Amino acid sequence: MTTFNQPISGNDLARFSGPNTFMRLPQAQSLDGLDVAVLGIPQDIGTSWRSGTRFGPKQIRAESAMIRPYNMDTGAAPFDSLQIADIGDLAINTFSLSESLRIIKESYDAILAQDVVPVAMGGDHSITLPILRAIAHKHGPVALVHVDAHADVNDEMFGERETHGTVFRRAYEEGLIVPDKTYQIGIRGTGYAATDFTEAQGWGFQHFPAKELWNRSLYGMGAEIRRDIGDRPVYVSYDIDSLDPAYAPGTGTPEIGGLTTAQALELIRALRGLNIVGCDLVEVSPPYDPSGNTALTGANLLYELLCVLPGVTVR
Repeated sequence: MTTFNQPISGNDLARFSGPNTFMRLPQAQSLDGLDVAVLGIPQDIGTSWRSGTRFGPKQIRAESAMIRPYNMDTGAAPFDSLQIADIGDLAINTFSLSESLRIIKESYDAILAQDVVPVAMGGDHSITLPILRAIAHKHGPVALVHVDAHADVNDEMFGERETHGTVFRRAYEEGLIVPDKTYQIGIRGTGYAATDFTEAQGWGFQHFPAKELWNRSLYGMGAEIRRDIGDRPVYVSYDIDSLDPAYAPGTGTPEIGGLTTAQALELIRALRGLNIVGCDLVEVSPPYDPSGNTALTGANLLYELLCVLPGVTVR
């Protein structure tokens, strides 16, 4: 009989103590036997405004100690049917973005070779490009659910073509994603030109601007996206700045008028049933939220993503 890893209970060891792993899960030194690997990518050298996301994984892990294993709202019990562990942080090169992106790609190649679903804590959004390169190498072009204040489709930033604001243009150009199965949700704010968003729509990207989602439940929209994707492999990239700064001020490029935490839960829960082959939660910058609330929110959204992975038991 398989024994699945469980988070340490707060009734066995006080939540302010114990290992600094995601939800106080075991830290695995090997991928053997794992279904899901939670990992940190502590990087912020791909940012263009406020840094600090290098501290994101550590703070997300710290705040995740509050989360219990069973989802009382949905009945999901991810630790009853999936072998999940925290495999630590990738050893990125803090002085070289290009070298760090190479390290991420090669690390993901090794993870995916073991048929393990990777769940990443960022780190800035530049980490998603090498992840998608590895994902597409294994699965072919994937559908993409991208929740973000920004479309991240710039051609370059300060002459650089691989940054947190160019990820999805590169992914489109390299054929890593299926354009008409790419959904960008929560985008808003100001831009440099009217084409900042419309160009990507011309490629086939489907846009759901924040202003069209205000005061709306996202269950229905999420269900439509789920039906549209069908059984295709899908990657989910969740930028914490998709949320309004009232809920998540600790991020590098905040934009007012964003999603609420309730909408975030509705959206993720509506994705249950998709063939999710990987996901990330990026752009948590603890120095800009001393309360820890942004990291707490990020930790809970990561837990919700675990709850909708294929094979999760629902009680």
